[in-house]
Amino acid sequence: MATIKGVSSFSAEQEAQALRKAMKGLGTDEDAIIETLTKLNVSQRQQVLITYKSTIGRDLIDDLKSELSGNFEKVIVGLMTPTTLYDVHELRRALKGAGTDEGCLIEILASRSNGEIRHIVESYKLLDGCSSQKQEQITPKPCFAVFLFLLVFPQGNRDEGTFVDEALAQQDAQSLYEAGEKRWGTDEVQFMSILCTRNRCHLLRVFDVYRGIANKDITESIKSEMSGDLEDALLAVVKCVRNKPAYFAERLYKSMKGLGTDDSTLIRVMVSRSEVDMLHIRREFLAMYGKSLHSFIKGDCSGDYRKVLLRLCGGED
Repeated sequence: MATIKGVSSFSAEQEAQALRKAMKGLGTDEDAIIETLTKLNVSQRQQVLITYKSTIGRDLIDDLKSELSGNFEKVIVGLMTPTTLYDVHELRRALKGAGTDEGCLIEILASRSNGEIRHIVESYKLLDGCSSQKQEQITPKPCFAVFLFLLVFPQGNRDEGTFVDEALAQQDAQSLYEAGEKRWGTDEVQFMSILCTRNRCHLLRVFDVYRGIANKDITESIKSEMSGDLEDALLAVVKCVRNKPAYFAERLYKSMKGLGTDDSTLIRVMVSRSEVDMLHIRREFLAMYGKSLHSFIKGDCSGDYRKVLLRLCGGED
């Protein structure tokens, strides 16, 4: 369930004028910008973007960037970006520079549907003038690169049905056991090929069968058999298969706990899930950590940044 649903009837021209008024002259009315953009959904914001250009003759994103700054600006620009393009920008940011933000790559590629992955790949190619396969090759860890390859090519290849093949589930569970716990060393490709291609219902059955064979949970085996990025990636896949909102609740918790804040993760999850399953994420967050997501954000962030995140959160639990 989403926290940002849009308004049933709205005038793109009226909202465009409201945004212009909030930025015109001396000072900026940040509250008005937050109010306008968080009541609209992503497609309504795109209509405002187009109308702003056609009626006012200015670029809305440019105006917002010139008036706002820091993390608050990042949230607002994120809200003004179409869903697929936002994922593409985040993936490009994750691959840019000296270090790779593997957590971002894993989160996006492990949690999106086949259709979403296909749109991401197409947009990535259009934006870069080259295939995302070329970008992925810069990842220095071979198995992690194979994981990305399996997940993204051929453009989202997970079975999205609900059929559980009992004989295949038994076989898959046995194959996973033989690829890890039963042998010296680990056959990572076997783990990846099963976890990245089978449907959710089938995998839930595989995990049950696996526990009976190995006498431990699949996540325990992944932790003992894998390490580094590949371990994180496969654990993310298992978590998303079992309970996607709980996976995102954990991402949000880790972005804010302890000293300092992982603002990139916090912003990305809040922006990308506010129109998908934020209410479910809030419920899981409260169940997992005994505190509400709202209270965590309130204690961790400040100013307009905090205000806009609390609007995306949608209320106290």
